[in-house]
Amino acid sequence: MQLRYAFRLYPEPDQRSALARAFGCARVVFNDAVAARRAARAAGEPYPTSKVLSAWLITWAKQCPERSWLDEVSAVVLQQALRDADDAYGNFFASLKGERMGPRMGEPSFRSRKDARQAIRFTANARWKITGSGKLVLPKIGPVKVKWSRSVPAVPSSVTVIKDAAGRYFASFVIDTDPVADAACLPHADPDSSVGIDLGLTHFAVLDDGTKIDSPGFLRRAEKKLKKAQRELSRKQKGSKNREKARVKVARAHAAVADARKEFCHQLSTRIIRENQTVVVENLSVAGLARTRVAKSVHDAGWSMFVNMLRYKAERYGRTFVQIGRYVPTSQTCSACGRRDGPKPLHVREWTCPVCDTLHDRDINAAKNIKAAGQGGSSLRSTGKTTPPSTIGAAARCEETGSHGIPHRKPCPGGAQHSVGTARILGLQPEEHVKSTTATWCPRCRRVPSAPTRRSAASSTSAGRAARSTRCSRRRPTRRRRRPPSPATSSPA
Repeated sequence: MQLRYAFRLYPEPDQRSALARAFGCARVVFNDAVAARRAARAAGEPYPTSKVLSAWLITWAKQCPERSWLDEVSAVVLQQALRDADDAYGNFFASLKGERMGPRMGEPSFRSRKDARQAIRFTANARWKITGSGKLVLPKIGPVKVKWSRSVPAVPSSVTVIKDAAGRYFASFVIDTDPVADAACLPHADPDSSVGIDLGLTHFAVLDDGTKIDSPGFLRRAEKKLKKAQRELSRKQKGSKNREKARVKVARAHAAVADARKEFCHQLSTRIIRENQTVVVENLSVAGLARTRVAKSVHDAGWSMFVNMLRYKAERYGRTFVQIGRYVPTSQTCSACGRRDGPKPLHVREWTCPVCDTLHDRDINAAKNIKAAGQGGSSLRSTGKTTPPSTIGAAARCEETGSHGIPHRKPCPGGAQHSVGTARILGLQPEEHVKSTTATWCPRCRRVPSAPTRRSAASSTSAGRAARSTRCSRRRPTRRRRRPPSPATSSPA
């Protein structure tokens, strides 16, 4: 598999100027390619090919006085900018056709010199090299000092020079790893060792053996410093050098938070992969949870980053990675007997199973159920599904995170249990009796209709008969305001 190894660069002032020119030239070529494609689309002509764009925007453009400065940078950087434009349009069209997984991609937009991230790429044709003293020699830039934090396991195929919003420079190498060498890096784990992980906010991860890993909350701890830096930035005049200094200060504060979060996820994921042969996690809807009241805490947790690290490290070191469906009722099912007890609010951290009288910790019980579902346990239903268990409208309770469903209703005076789904959605066992489980409740009286209404002359079709069979015959009571008695009709005292 291919991995990226990033190392910090420390260029000299003249090398920073050369890198800035390279960033600018690559950005201009990319924008020219996007503009050429948009012009061809507006004129109703076919898109120009990469060969034609290379001749127009690079070879011929260098001969024009307006683009003569393109000759100051390596031609490989300009060719890779055209390749990036082709890849962007390829992803855009693949997303429109439904061939690309993930969120919908938009049409490529123009790059700006004010973008937070600037990058250029050098392939093997650029003849870059690493000297014996550890410096990275780039064409038309020179030898750049590199901070080698670790050794490179193989010969890199390309290098990408990146400048982030904080003004830091990085060299990112693409490495083709060796499976035999990777297997020897970590000790062989017990073939029967497996772990189920339940991710949360109060505790970042809870393992099925009862281990609870507290959430670091890097963003929460740095909020005071970030608030002060952002306040100073807002008070600076736009376009001034002091504002640019304040902007870099804010970017460095955010970069420190992101780096600490990434380091935490790397250490924890490596420890879990080293100690276990099978790792089972739950497929969480991070995008959905990010639209709730706990959005800041969800983004601060970094669940997606942690799960992605577990996935590629398990593939690299020969471990098994299993991700169960998000609709598996891990918090509702007893891990001892398999009884499904129904949804529970978030403030309920412990609950007792009514069948086996087992006291469960909410997170530990969920981790055990996740592990059982990943190993093919039969106590949980809809294992591995990514769609809701029913299409009738099984919404989550209002107290549960990410719920925008139907609010709680008052209990029916007649004792009937109203539902929007079947008994399986309610979490009831097959032997239990539920009255009118498949019928819909009336939005007026909030009851299940017991009898059809009178035949109406206005509706005589089959659709009308079906609608009358589920229509409630009881009208919703209305409150009438009592009028005070008039003086003429009032009785004398």
